[in-house]
Amino acid sequence: MGDAAGTGARDRDTEGRARNARPRDGLGRPLPYGAPGVERQPEGVVRTPEETVAEAQALLDAGKPFHAHEVFEDAWKSGPEAERTLWRGLAQLAVGLTHAARGNVTGGARLLRRGAGAVEEWAAGGGVRRSYGIDADGLAAWARELAGRVEDGAGSVDASGEAPRLRGAR
Repeated sequence: MGDAAGTGARDRDTEGRARNARPRDGLGRPLPYGAPGVERQPEGVVRTPEETVAEAQALLDAGKPFHAHEVFEDAWKSGPEAERTLWRGLAQLAVGLTHAARGNVTGGARLLRRGAGAVEEWAAGGGVRRSYGIDADGLAAWARELAGRVEDGAGSVDASGEAPRLRGAR
């Protein structure tokens, strides 16, 4: 079952850690071994906050919220403690959009609301509403509105069409 192409060996990364090497689609769903997939984001990349926001926005706009969540996760793990709630919340928003695009109503709505709460918590704690240009209030409103539509039967949503604007209106 989770072995490399049915060989009995587990997929491993270059450091020897177990890591699923199956290709993935644009929403992060595993594809069969050998199928063409979307290149995954490298893990553990340290970016400036501005680079994080720009790269994640480009991935969201391209309909790749799963990949954007990986960029936010890197910031969450490598950034200052005071910003972890922000990056965690943004990662949850991206995963919530991923689940909504996959048609997972419960998971999508739950993560969108959880991410909205984390982004608001971060903004309230620091009193900063647009650090790095991030529109915390706008993102929270977007997430709650999308969560409501998903729960009201919107079905799977178009990930790029529903992509949030991290820095507010275009």
